[in-house]
Amino acid sequence: MKPYRVKSISEFHSIFNLPKPEHPLISVVDYAALVVAKKTSDITVTVSDYYSISVKRGLSHKMRYGQQEYDFDEGVMYFLAPGQVLHATPSTDIDHLASGWILLIHPDFLWNSNLAGLIKRYEFFDYSVHEALFLSDKEEAILNNIIQNIQQEYHANIDPFSQNIIISQLETLLNYAERFYQRQFITRKIGNHQVLDRLDKLLRAYFEDADLVSKGLPSVQHVAAALNISPGYLSGLLKVLTGQSTQQHIHDKLIEKAKEQLSATDLSVSEIAYALGFEHPQSFSKLFKLKTSSSPLEFRQLFSI
Repeated sequence: MKPYRVKSISEFHSIFNLPKPEHPLISVVDYAALVVAKKTSDITVTVSDYYSISVKRGLSHKMRYGQQEYDFDEGVMYFLAPGQVLHATPSTDIDHLASGWILLIHPDFLWNSNLAGLIKRYEFFDYSVHEALFLSDKEEAILNNIIQNIQQEYHANIDPFSQNIIISQLETLLNYAERFYQRQFITRKIGNHQVLDRLDKLLRAYFEDADLVSKGLPSVQHVAAALNISPGYLSGLLKVLTGQSTQQHIHDKLIEKAKEQLSATDLSVSEIAYALGFEHPQSFSKLFKLKTSSSPLEFRQLFSI
């Protein structure tokens, strides 16, 4: 199904039968106040031209972005950047217990501020297509207070200070969200370790492939795509679990395979380098020495009789 493009915050309000936004470039919407009009009943796939930050709880329908589907029995926070696709599974139930909010920010609101460039560096706008943020009650209360401050500011008379104050509050919200994501990496150990196990199996199979000569070394982008998660999310996860970047983790697995070849075969260093996907044996030798403090030949001599 072709996504329905929502071009403005005013259009979002119109779709959901909400009053016109008080500010055309920023709006906080209460989920309990959403009344879906008949004309939107068949709109299940959307793309927006603005940033969206949401906390939802108690909705009877589900939403999917990227590879995962989420329900909202507990507090779930997620982030959408302009151009990302959101799939909604419609429900015939009325969400009497629905609660939460959605903050809509048009990129033009951030113009001429530091956050205009910095907002794209927050990795969870990349995670948003793969990984939601599950909030504790305490964390949700912190974010709710910030949202109330933003709402009060644009409800008041707009003056030369309003934009800077709202942007400052928005940056505080994003920084808290970044802290909570790091907490999630640590507390959701089982799922995280499953990703690590899948990564190791993937790399093991990759380096066992006889076609490595033509395929070359695996890139971070290739590995992340094979795991159905974003490069940014994978990097953040590995930093917490192993203290290393994805590239460093790939190199570690490559060196393990190289050590196996050096100690158990008679292949030359050049043959091993080409078999592992290196275009130049010198690059392989340089990486091997960097990771092990010895050259491939010095390592092999440890196993010679």
